[in-house]
Amino acid sequence: MAVLVRINNFTVGQSYQLIEMNTENFSLSEQIVSPSYIQQGAQARRTHEHLIKMLIEKGKCPEDGWDESTIELFLHELAVMDSNNFLGNCGVGEREGRVASNLVSRRHYRLMHGIGRSGDIAAIQPKAAGSSLLNKITNSVVLDILRAAGVRTVSSCFVVPMATGMSLTLCFLALRHRRPKAKFIIWPRIDQKSCFKSMITAGFEPVVIENLLEGDELRTDLQMVESKIQQLGAENVLCVHSTTSCFAPRVPDRLEQLAQICKTYDIPHIVNNAYGVQLSKCMHLIQQGARVGRIDAFVQSLDKNFMVPVGGAIVAGFDDVFINEISKMYPGRASASPSTDVLITLLSLGVNGYKHLLKERKEMFTYLSTEVKKLSEAHGERLLETPHNPVSLAMSLKRFHEHSDKAVTQLGSMLFTRLVSGARVVPVCSEQMINGYTFHGFMSHTNNYPCPYLNAASAIGIKKQDVDFFIKKLDKCLKTLLKEKGIAGAEMEIEAEMSAKSEDYEQNCQKVSKID
Repeated sequence: MAVLVRINNFTVGQSYQLIEMNTENFSLSEQIVSPSYIQQGAQARRTHEHLIKMLIEKGKCPEDGWDESTIELFLHELAVMDSNNFLGNCGVGEREGRVASNLVSRRHYRLMHGIGRSGDIAAIQPKAAGSSLLNKITNSVVLDILRAAGVRTVSSCFVVPMATGMSLTLCFLALRHRRPKAKFIIWPRIDQKSCFKSMITAGFEPVVIENLLEGDELRTDLQMVESKIQQLGAENVLCVHSTTSCFAPRVPDRLEQLAQICKTYDIPHIVNNAYGVQLSKCMHLIQQGARVGRIDAFVQSLDKNFMVPVGGAIVAGFDDVFINEISKMYPGRASASPSTDVLITLLSLGVNGYKHLLKERKEMFTYLSTEVKKLSEAHGERLLETPHNPVSLAMSLKRFHEHSDKAVTQLGSMLFTRLVSGARVVPVCSEQMINGYTFHGFMSHTNNYPCPYLNAASAIGIKKQDVDFFIKKLDKCLKTLLKEKGIAGAEMEIEAEMSAKSEDYEQNCQKVSKID
């Protein structure tokens, strides 16, 4: 079955043969096994092939997930199209897809050539029609998922075998060719090392914009962003580097307003959307920012959004030409592992399966917020009010800070040794040096946050038992610390608070009874 495939405006310029039992082979088989059985088997085979045909034809993620046998059939059929798997192939080059270990070969489904060519990660490889097709289909399926997740007008994307930080660096390097005189990147502060180092690695000077404290939330200082652009000169600014997903009490940047500022001053806008695909709010902000202003590219992690191994990201945008320029900045061929992993995952889930995970994540965030709020009040603390953050929450640790900073940091180590991962304890006034830049109050996204706190997040894949286990362990750790540190009157104060709440409740009940 010779096919010429065109996906995402890319043509796989080589005919290929899907390995299938053709009519003649089925007829021959009927001479060995009962024809009715062979026909039944042929029909089952055609069911698998129909799913593969629809994927290649439409380039979209299936609505419902595939079973593993269909996925493996598809991958094996792609693999036999690569030269290293040709029967009788004689390779005399320096890169022929030879692999010493059969275990490694099976792990990669014998897809050994990677993706892209020496000058372009999106280019077709003459030796590897199957791997090239896998790359194009993966990019097309991922684009479909980005649209389904909320950025409906995104026009182009590609999977790159690097995590978010290095993928951001790739974007900045592509902008260098468009703005050769620019040397500054305006960056509303987010205390995460890789996104800061992405700018340094690309050779640019970050201009850190401190956040505004509004209630408990840390929000974008739009006035300072615009002031810095005017001060530095728009032509000297490479881009604005904003953030969506983040740890509370930091909340997503004001993307719409930043996009409008970038449009006004004709400055590119790169968005760090690390784990924002799973958050409808973040995807809505990107869609709105592109609609009312300017967003040139947004970058998201594969592992954080699609539950695959670390090592891949998606670079996406609204201008096909610019996204293509970014892909051409990648030097040499690239590993196909991230593309293979995310394609297998999305084919397994289908659109409906992925949407179910997003719905479940949102429900668990509500549950986590409720449970942390109850626990914080029971210990004389409070859940910080951060309504603009849809994934992360923070609980104050004032009582421990009043005793000592060590009591705050000890809580984090206690949780980790009790198998609670991902929770972050953030003290006040800590300092961190990164590439010559000193950050005061590091991890809290501001120089002087009013109190120390503990972070927890409800990310994709979290289950109710995870939340229950976390609350149980956190409660036990807090009680242990209170006792160990001998915080004066701590237990008596908590009992008094709970008693007062109980009395208020009983009085309200009596009032209602009298009214009735």
